[in-house]
Amino acid sequence: MSQWPLITDIAVKVQSGELKAVDLVEQALATIDAKKEFEAIIATVSERARERAAEIDERVARGEAIGRLAGVPFIAKDNFLTFGSQTTAASNILKGFEAPYQATAIEKLEAEGAIVVAKANLDAFAHGSSTENSDYMTTKNPHDMTRVPGGSSGGSAAAVVLDMAPFALGTDTGGSIRLPAAFTGSVGLKPTYGLVSRSGVVAMASSTDVVGPITRNVDDAAIVLDVMSGRDELDSTMIDRNELGYANLEGDLAGKKIGVIKEYMGEGLDPEVKAQIESAIDKLKVAGVEVKEVSLPSLPLALACYYIICPAEVSSNLSRYDGQRYGFSHPEAGTLEESYNKSRSAGFGNEAKRRIMIGTYVLSSGYYDAYYRKAQLLRTKLTKEFEAAFSDVDLLLGPTAPVTAFEIGANVDDPLQMYLTDIMTVAVNLVGVPAISIPAGTVNGLPVGLQLIAPMKKDRELLNAAKTTERIIE
Repeated sequence: MSQWPLITDIAVKVQSGELKAVDLVEQALATIDAKKEFEAIIATVSERARERAAEIDERVARGEAIGRLAGVPFIAKDNFLTFGSQTTAASNILKGFEAPYQATAIEKLEAEGAIVVAKANLDAFAHGSSTENSDYMTTKNPHDMTRVPGGSSGGSAAAVVLDMAPFALGTDTGGSIRLPAAFTGSVGLKPTYGLVSRSGVVAMASSTDVVGPITRNVDDAAIVLDVMSGRDELDSTMIDRNELGYANLEGDLAGKKIGVIKEYMGEGLDPEVKAQIESAIDKLKVAGVEVKEVSLPSLPLALACYYIICPAEVSSNLSRYDGQRYGFSHPEAGTLEESYNKSRSAGFGNEAKRRIMIGTYVLSSGYYDAYYRKAQLLRTKLTKEFEAAFSDVDLLLGPTAPVTAFEIGANVDDPLQMYLTDIMTVAVNLVGVPAISIPAGTVNGLPVGLQLIAPMKKDRELLNAAKTTERIIE
């Protein structure tokens, strides 16, 4: 049982004076310190958090309205630019970097009274599925410290489950919110591409990067999305938000048809994970939901497609870290070329280098048509298959991951096996549709995640369905 009430309940009590923002911040910071052995947090934002909390309490005392997140502490993945601490993206090449401005998502949350208390660990530059690629530490799974919490937002997910804050922010490029949510037993929401501004978020793969919340329940995810979503002049890729917003959910599945993804329920899925998902499906059927099998024939190729397009964009985005303008610059370089080589060689970890090399290769002359162009054609085909599926069903369903959390170190020497962890999440990012992972039981004490997927821009419908499913399968 969490020590935190619903986010909306916290805000109401702070606004009424029943709770003090300064006490909530101290509670969050004390929990972070008490559970530091899980290595979920890179740095706290304690000084600024305490100042903001005191200011909020003073405003409440004066009778001022604060906002829908009044006094609610939260944790940001350390690839969000924030004031009050460094932003490193868990990479040595950004060690010591202090942001000159804040991410739009952070600004919107703060405008409604939320308070950043810490920066969470991640796979460096969000490259990974286990949070073992951080240059600073390896986060432990809250349910078993010998296992990973998933990645790349593993620190954010672990922090929420460890009660360090009511919610945390993550980024989802190929499943990096949903996978750690599944591995830790939390709720992870990947909104429609472009619904939340990416301004002020360290870029990984720009055509699939999405900002979203990790929470303890669907209602909390909905209110956080409602606050963060909406157009931003600093991000030209954004779409309009739903006129009804994303909070105050009805939680209704009446008349909805759900398609179980055939390709996700077959070979490669752990039998015990499959049993948990099938149990959830049976409960939905008993509740009167119409469920049918749906096939998306190109899904088995989605992972290969993603690991061509994603490294190509990584290669481009990481070219800015050259040791000249900000971040790490090698002190022993004698020439400009030497500075480039030594700074990037020492600053980037192995996974970043691997993705840079793959990406540069698939974009190079003679290989662009053989790999990158074919991957983009497959991406279009996947998009059409999802559109066809959604013409027949309202939502798609399947497991979030083929297995439960694996042991720390199990896949570090096998990049292909590590990449296969994302096999059930990457397609959603390639086609830009929203998806959510909610807890669906456990296997040997380790959480299993159930994934719901909706058509593009149907985020409210997705959250409504997830709220009902959460209640039915609990």
